[in-house]
Amino acid sequence: MELAPPLPRTSPLHDFLAPGSIAIIGASTDPTKRGYKAMVGLIKDGYPGAIYPINPKVDNVLGVRTYATLDDIPGPVDLALICTPAATVPGLVADCGRKGVKGAAILASGFRETGPAGARLEQQVLAAAREGGVRIIGPNTSGMFNLHKKVNLLALANVKPGNIGFISQSGNMLLSLVLEAEHNGHVGFSTYVGPGNQTDIGFNDYLRYLGEDPDTRVATFYVEGFRDGQRFLHNAREITAVKPVVVYKSGATEQGKKAASSHTGALAGSYAMTVDLLRQVGVSVVQHSNEILPVAEGLGLLQQAPGKRVAVVSDGGGQATIASDRLVEAGLELAELGEATKKRLGAILLPQASLVNPVDVAGSSDANPALLAECMAIVADDDNVDAVFLVGMFGGYHIRFAEDLLGGEMRGAESMIELARRIDKPVVVYSLYTPVKPPALRRLHEAGLPVYTSIEYAVRVLAALGERGVYLRDAANQAPLPAMMPNDATLAIFAAAQAEARDLFEFEAKTLLRAHGVAVPAEALVHAVDELDDVAARFGDRPLVMKVVSKDILHKSDAGGVRLNLRGKAALREAFDQIIGSCHAYKPAADIKGVLVTPMARKGIEVIIGVSRDPIFGPVLMFGLGGIFVEILEDVAFRAIPLSRYAARSMVDQIRARRILEGARGEAAVDKEALVDLLLKVSSIVAAYPQLAELDLNPVILYEDGYAIVDARVIVNQAVLNPKDDA
Repeated sequence: MELAPPLPRTSPLHDFLAPGSIAIIGASTDPTKRGYKAMVGLIKDGYPGAIYPINPKVDNVLGVRTYATLDDIPGPVDLALICTPAATVPGLVADCGRKGVKGAAILASGFRETGPAGARLEQQVLAAAREGGVRIIGPNTSGMFNLHKKVNLLALANVKPGNIGFISQSGNMLLSLVLEAEHNGHVGFSTYVGPGNQTDIGFNDYLRYLGEDPDTRVATFYVEGFRDGQRFLHNAREITAVKPVVVYKSGATEQGKKAASSHTGALAGSYAMTVDLLRQVGVSVVQHSNEILPVAEGLGLLQQAPGKRVAVVSDGGGQATIASDRLVEAGLELAELGEATKKRLGAILLPQASLVNPVDVAGSSDANPALLAECMAIVADDDNVDAVFLVGMFGGYHIRFAEDLLGGEMRGAESMIELARRIDKPVVVYSLYTPVKPPALRRLHEAGLPVYTSIEYAVRVLAALGERGVYLRDAANQAPLPAMMPNDATLAIFAAAQAEARDLFEFEAKTLLRAHGVAVPAEALVHAVDELDDVAARFGDRPLVMKVVSKDILHKSDAGGVRLNLRGKAALREAFDQIIGSCHAYKPAADIKGVLVTPMARKGIEVIIGVSRDPIFGPVLMFGLGGIFVEILEDVAFRAIPLSRYAARSMVDQIRARRILEGARGEAAVDKEALVDLLLKVSSIVAAYPQLAELDLNPVILYEDGYAIVDARVIVNQAVLNPKDDA
């Protein structure tokens, strides 16, 4: 499939990731040194630009004249590869600045990842780079290549130019993918960079470059930790509109996070949160490292599927069943074939064939393997089908049955190629004969149809294609809502809290919500027992709850600061005295402002809505089941703020407990539209008030006709000024 129109070229990285001239600082005649291997890679691959080895001790390296310093080079230098020890790097980067070098790749380790002394050295490198206008790859980078420009600074053999751009914090992950691609025989790479410590250039910058690079059809990343997650999300939202982006994020476990940190000094945030935020902007996230290359290959070749409805054509019932299981587990659908489609299939298949999806030809293709291509064409014509999946032994019929079937397989392969070119639905093939690379499968692969060695790989590719297609289809609905403006009354609440070095009281948090259209139950702040008679009259015979209001008592229940199911004046007065007495006994010096009285919420479905400001990704909203379930089940969804209506809906649909919200076992479904509206309002409030550091609504009780916010907590960022004061 063709790509969308390319993005305009704006990234400065083009100037040195596709360099016209390269200096190798620390070029060596020792075959074990990186300064030697880089020279080998450039010469062997036929790099057409100028090569300038820097080594004052020898006259030449591999027959190329050397220079003592950068200043001795007669022409301009686009890229410098620095192969010398860490202590020499700040001075060499300064030399690059004076020479006008556009980019420098620093191989040495010994910087931030080693501790405070290394961090100080890294800052010296960054200062020298900024003073000289030099962009830095690394330090602690594994290197880079641009195979279409014949820049192979890693001197890798048997790696083909292709359309997969790869940025990896692990050099071994690159080697793994290169070896896998060599075995595949058809996969190639465009640009590779090891970002190292990302002192200057980060993942967001590389994403922009790959998004603009005409030789890259899919941008692929192995990430241990982002440094500027907000920028990456911003760039990804734009890049995924024109080409696929694949990310494998390590650090899914606590042990993995520690390993990531010690390896690159990266900040590895919550894995589940990171995955949700990446998917929010259209990134295809793979969960297993052996899926990186298959998914990148499939997305690079096929780009997207119109939707998630897959038709399976198989020559074996067992594998058809396995494929069906894996498809459903991956969130895909088995397409419901129309009656006309079934009739057409029945006309060419044996009576014992299964005409429902999955289509099992049941021996019909044994003497004519090209029949499989006819079946694929028939199901592809069905409007209920978004992708076609061939499962079985195609390519191996002449091996398994008779040699003279090879001709039929080759004719079938040509028909499949023609079908793939004719339709806008992806055609994906799994064959158990893929490892032996028979002629028909080689022909498919050469023509740009991916052929996989396992059903699981193929299904993961189909899932990525479907997810991307759905994302692009709904992209028009993903614009954030108009910005909300803060009002003076709520700004005054924040200012008072900051002046007193405290967080918002519960009633203040609810005032903030109420001021911006959130439905908050009525309540009364009571300072003295004599005020309770009016409160009782106001709320009538409804059961009430009373809670202490004090900045010094965070856990109200532990202090005896909560009373439930109160009715009448006497009960309110007694509860008031008990709360004040218990709280003073719990913390004698506590400053008690009074109590908050509000009607008891009726039973419903408890959920939690929370917001925090992540140091990597900025403000993030969380949604899930409330109460004890949020900690036990961890069934929550995350989205970056600001939210679109599409993002808010997808949060609700994502959690595993969504069936509870939809009305399980005869219970009424909750008011989903009211919930989505609440999520959007919370997102807008957080975006409008930078003084709000964290927000916790737990529980929110959902009903079939709205919701009730039982408790609200707002943590104040004491360092953020009132916007009007700052102005």
